[in-house]
Amino acid sequence: MLWPSGLRTSDLLFRTIGINQDKTINMNNRIELIRGDITKLQVDAIVNAANSSLLGGGGVDGAIHRAAGPELVAECRALHGCATGEAKITKGYKLPAKYVIHTVGPVFGRNPSRQEEQLKGCYYNSLKLAVENNCKTIAFPNISTGAYGYPKSEAAMIAVNAAKAFPDNNNSIEKVIFVCFDDENYAIYKKLLNS
Repeated sequence: MLWPSGLRTSDLLFRTIGINQDKTINMNNRIELIRGDITKLQVDAIVNAANSSLLGGGGVDGAIHRAAGPELVAECRALHGCATGEAKITKGYKLPAKYVIHTVGPVFGRNPSRQEEQLKGCYYNSLKLAVENNCKTIAFPNISTGAYGYPKSEAAMIAVNAAKAFPDNNNSIEKVIFVCFDDENYAIYKKLLNS
């Protein structure tokens, strides 16, 4: 599609839905950072920071379930939950995203010897599912940093390092987007991605 000179599809998308976009400058522009509402993104997959039942909850989990509609919870019910650090995929239903990848982050302090490994697993397993389902673009929220209490700086470092280290040998994932709803997480990710 032809756009006005110098504009990309993503520029128009973010302007249209009113999301503040700050392009990060890492891995040949493979990683981006935005502040906004993940449920509004027109990407192949958004990641849901889910609880182990996958049946909806508070925060981003509740927002995704509300925006997707009742069909999402019906499909999630058939998945019979998800273990911490693992991921499962569903359709996006009423969301602009084609898929929702549900991952369960660790509750900070519950299993200290495994929590970092589990949080890394959330990102790795979500990216793996994205590749298996031919997703070119994937958007992540700030997993485990809300009610689950993971320190935001530590969680951001794990997230960014996991995205950078993911062995995408076929370069099938063109864009990893970190979506921050709050200013504090946004500032932390911006500093990490610009360093």
